[in-house]
Amino acid sequence: MSESTVAPGAAAHEPRWKRLPLVWQLRRSVGLQRGMLVAGLVLCAVFVLTAVLAPVIAPYSFNQLSGPDGSFPRQAPPSAQFWWGTTVGGYDVFSRVVWGAQTALLTVVLAVVASLFLGVALGLVSGYLGGWLDRVLVTVADAIYAFPSLLLAIVVSIIISGGQSSFLGGIAAAAISITVVFVPQYFRVVRAETVRLKAEPFVESARVLGASTPRVLSRHVLRNATRSLPLIVTLNASEAILTLAGLGFLGFGINPTAAAEWGYDLNRAISDVASGIWWTGVFPGAAIVLLVLGITLVGESLNDLSDPRLRSRRRPPRRAATTGADA
Repeated sequence: MSESTVAPGAAAHEPRWKRLPLVWQLRRSVGLQRGMLVAGLVLCAVFVLTAVLAPVIAPYSFNQLSGPDGSFPRQAPPSAQFWWGTTVGGYDVFSRVVWGAQTALLTVVLAVVASLFLGVALGLVSGYLGGWLDRVLVTVADAIYAFPSLLLAIVVSIIISGGQSSFLGGIAAAAISITVVFVPQYFRVVRAETVRLKAEPFVESARVLGASTPRVLSRHVLRNATRSLPLIVTLNASEAILTLAGLGFLGFGINPTAAAEWGYDLNRAISDVASGIWWTGVFPGAAIVLLVLGITLVGESLNDLSDPRLRSRRRPPRRAATTGADA
């Protein structure tokens, strides 16, 4: 029996860890897709580790202005003591960037999880039940979706916290403002899939057999209606980073004395550009670009792998060169 004959049967008995998300996509990817996916995962992993290990990596606190030798110098260039220099306020740039990764990670995780939960729940109920509830939710979602995302986030942030707040309060306010922007996206995708699935034979059979509405939604509709959500999550995560940075840049984000935030640091670095002080703006800006790039690469790779028209296929394994000898 040849090797190619046993391959399909062997694939059915692969270990469970090989079928985990991202592991499965990584094994199926080839060429440029694999390079994009690996590069994106590496960038995301670096920032996640930086956020988790911020107390260990950062030499100073995000709001520390002095050390054993006295107050920190202002706008000092990169040196052995201050690797990426200091800001106009006397903060260490490297420490601010490291602590800013923690702020970004917490905000994005809260925003994406909250918007995913609310959007999926509302989309399932609206698409399955229909009627006046569906019309009201669709109208509200379309109205929210029509607003510019950053403008809506600014308005919500001002309503919640007045534009400035403490560490946890600021993260919660930023996460809620981003959540309001993202909920309509998940709602529309899940609702459209639910409307299509509720007319499928397996859903009709479950209702005929007496399954309750919560059971039909959780056991039959939810799994099939959320298959495309991982792609949307990655794209929304990168947009959440930009929205958080935009809030901080415009002065509606987290209080700078409560947490480090890359957008606020970029705003403070604007006046330094004319003086030739590049380090106060380059490093926070590079952190935003690299994190967004990493998340985007992962999302684009997953999108290619989920679409059969874009998926690259492996070349069939070359057979042993025995045909020439037999001839």
